Amino acid sequence: MSIVTRFAPSPTGYLHLGHAFSAWTAWRRARMAGGRFLLRLEDIDPVRCRPAYAAGILDDLAWLGLDWDGPVRTQSAHMDEYAAVLADLRGRGLIYPCFCSRADIQRQAVAAAPHGFPMGGPDGGPLYPGTCRDLPGSVRAARAHEPHALRLDMGRAAIAGLTFREEGAGVVAAGPAAFGDVVLARKETPSSYHLCVTHDDALQGVTLVVRGEDLKPATHLHRLLQALMGWPVPDYAHHRLLTDASGRRLAKRDKAATLRDLRAAGIGAGAVRDWLESGGSPPGAG
Repeated sequence: MSIVTRFAPSPTGYLHLGHAFSAWTAWRRARMAGGRFLLRLEDIDPVRCRPAYAAGILDDLAWLGLDWDGPVRTQSAHMDEYAAVLADLRGRGLIYPCFCSRADIQRQAVAAAPHGFPMGGPDGGPLYPGTCRDLPGSVRAARAHEPHALRLDMGRAAIAGLTFREEGAGVVAAGPAAFGDVVLARKETPSSYHLCVTHDDALQGVTLVVRGEDLKPATHLHRLLQALMGWPVPDYAHHRLLTDASGRRLAKRDKAATLRDLRAAGIGAGAVRDWLESGGSPPGAG
């Protein structure tokens, strides 16, 4: 079976070296094996995503010399496909509307302290306690006009014995229950990252998911979605995250230097690629 990898950034900013490392790693794995490398833009957040950033991603990758196979898949153009998955799950009674805001959940956590309110939600905050899980149908219908999220009913959806294969670790037992009743859609974002990325990896025939180790925990939830929807299971390779001189992870929110910054400073694509190959000091450092 031919290897198929992908790079799937969100166009919420310009690419930095951490992105370049992830893209290069996935691209190299595919090219060395004579496989395919796909590019996907995960632009489901209408507030933070910008066309200029999307165009910049394509420009930066081309500047680095990373080519991709086939057309770029843009998630915002396929919301009907994700809606169909949600409709399927709803029809099986596996998702439910939740009318709690993030602030509501945080207040519940504070009110429950110090009695061990469960933490460890996918964002590191309090785990959702299931407040809206068992609301009567009449109440849900009466509140249908109110803003709400769609949550996976983990108690009903859980499947025992699921595993996935992680490079360097072998077969790993999946533990999606740690996510609790995770959100699969919100009013402002009609489908979640978890649903979209799992759907698209299956649709596009991705056989090896190459991404940063910060996303490794999400694999447990993605494995459950694959099982629920009958989607194929790729292998996974989670790579190390790049850090700055102080050991802090390179991230958009911390204004990590972008590839455009390096270009403006006169650093060429060859120097960046050499650094990606060697894993030494970032180009221009020191």
